[in-house]
Amino acid sequence: MSNQYFQFKQFKIEQDKCAMKVSTDACIQGAWTPIKDDVQNVLDIGTGTGLLSLMLAQRNKQTHIDAIELDEQAAMQAKENAESCPWAERINVFHADVKAYQTKQRYDLIICNPPFFQNSLLGDNDQRNRARHTISFNYSDLLDCCEKNLSADGCASVLLPNSEYAYWQKLIEGKGWHSIETLLIKPRADVAINRVVSVINRVQQMTKEHTLIIYEQPGVYTEAFEKLLGPFYLKL
Repeated sequence: MSNQYFQFKQFKIEQDKCAMKVSTDACIQGAWTPIKDDVQNVLDIGTGTGLLSLMLAQRNKQTHIDAIELDEQAAMQAKENAESCPWAERINVFHADVKAYQTKQRYDLIICNPPFFQNSLLGDNDQRNRARHTISFNYSDLLDCCEKNLSADGCASVLLPNSEYAYWQKLIEGKGWHSIETLLIKPRADVAINRVVSVINRVQQMTKEHTLIIYEQPGVYTEAFEKLLGPFYLKL
C-alpha cells in the first residue's frame, strides 16, 4: 500500500516500523478468507508483521491463532503488534522455521501469504528475497506443512500470483487435495488477473469461484472492495 501506515478501524500497524510491508493483496486475503464461527484454531505460516493473524482475530472472536515467522526482525514486529492489539490473548507469535514446527495441535484453518516467485531474478536485499522468492520455503514445503498440521476436515488459504496458480493447482491435485473456493483479484476491470486466493482441503466439495476488482478508476475503489475492506480500512 502507498500509505505510511495500515490502520484497522480497531488497531493500527505503523508501516515505517515494520520489517515487512503490508500489501493490498494480503489485506484482501485476510478479509475474504472464509472463517466459520466454529473455527477454533488457526495457523498463520510466515506471518510477517502479523497482519493476517490480526485480521482473522478481529473477524472471529473465538479463534486462537498461532503465527510463525522465520525472519527474526519480522517476528519481533509481529509479536509487538499482537501484544498491542485488542486480541492479544488469542494470538501467539513464534520465531521459528515452520518446516521444523512440532505440535500435537491440528488446525481448523491454515493461512499463508507465501514467498511468491520461482526461478525469477533475485535482488540485493536478502530479507526481501526470502520473503518474495521460494528460496528456503517452496510450494511443496507449504503443502507438506498443511498435510502435517491441518485437521482432517480443515481448510488452507494461500495467496498466489496468477502466474503461479496453475502450478499450485497441479501440485495439490497430485497430492489428492481439492480447490474448494478461489478469489480472482484484478486491479481494474480492463486488466488481467494478477493474484489468486486459493482455498483447499482434503474433502471433495463443489468449487466456488469469485472475482474482485480493486479499482473502478485510478484512486477510486470499487463498491465490492470497499464492502470487503470496510471493517479494516480507516478511510473506507
